[in-house]
Amino acid sequence: MKRILSILFLIALIAGTAFTLSRSKYRDSEGKIFGTIYHIKYAATEDFSDDIMDCLQDVDNALSMFNDSSTLSRFNRGEEYEDNALFTEVVKLGLKVSEETNGDFDMTVAPLVNAWGFGFKNSDNVTPEMIDSIRPFIGYNLLSFKGKKLERKDNRTTLDCGAIAKGYGVDCVARMLSKKGCTNYMVEIGGEVVVKGKNPDGKNWTLGINKPVDDSTNVNNEIQQIISLTDCGIATSGNYRNFYYKGGKKVAHTIDPHTGYPVNHSLLSATVIAPSCALADAYATSFMVMGLEKAKAFASKHSNIQVYLIYADENGNLQTWQSEGFARYIVK
Repeated sequence: MKRILSILFLIALIAGTAFTLSRSKYRDSEGKIFGTIYHIKYAATEDFSDDIMDCLQDVDNALSMFNDSSTLSRFNRGEEYEDNALFTEVVKLGLKVSEETNGDFDMTVAPLVNAWGFGFKNSDNVTPEMIDSIRPFIGYNLLSFKGKKLERKDNRTTLDCGAIAKGYGVDCVARMLSKKGCTNYMVEIGGEVVVKGKNPDGKNWTLGINKPVDDSTNVNNEIQQIISLTDCGIATSGNYRNFYYKGGKKVAHTIDPHTGYPVNHSLLSATVIAPSCALADAYATSFMVMGLEKAKAFASKHSNIQVYLIYADENGNLQTWQSEGFARYIVK
């Protein structure tokens, strides 16, 4: 009798699962967060839009420089703050990447970014003396954790998690959807993406890497390369849409934390595929500081990531370089 009941229970379980799957459909959720737009597509039996917004708001409350009550803002002002798991996780991950890249990725670059101004609006007022006065309190090695509390050797040191927080926000939404039982989804925030499972056509998710053209208005979206992938995070960092001209020369938006000045090299765009979007985000930013040759060397030594670089040759023509495993993602 017990065996019959077990079989009947199994049949009922299978039938219930089939019924649940039959009600599952792809849903879309979009909105504004972190100063940009998010687009999320996921297969589920119910709408998780409110959960998505709650998740993104938690990240904003932990890591936003523009939210006066965020944990990050409180830390930067030297105020007491409650332990925040999201803040701790991101800062520890950022410090790890800083060590791996010898400081090419550095969240303490915020004072230099502020000195140059958003879009380098203060560039005419920046002097060598000003940069020299700021550099002593720039450096990831000035930060350390004592238990769960982040400490700094110099109270003037502040954090800017902008080069990792957006990717981390993508990861947080992806984790939430997975916990809800979703196995097929794409989470995208301002171009940073996590994909899992299959798209509505039952295939891997297809994404485009933009061609790096001078377009500070973000209107031109010409595609350089199409890739197909799943179960990973992907992020692109580029200098081609954020720049200014000084002395007739284009100067990029990326600040080199070692020198205090904008970088000046041929690398225009770095796309990174990694186990998480936060890692992809941080590495992509790191490469824009490193430049072409250092980025190629780093990518070749780290098999957990795949990299696609776009750069300008000596004649100004676009060229590409990809890590050994990147070819499998390219749509022929």
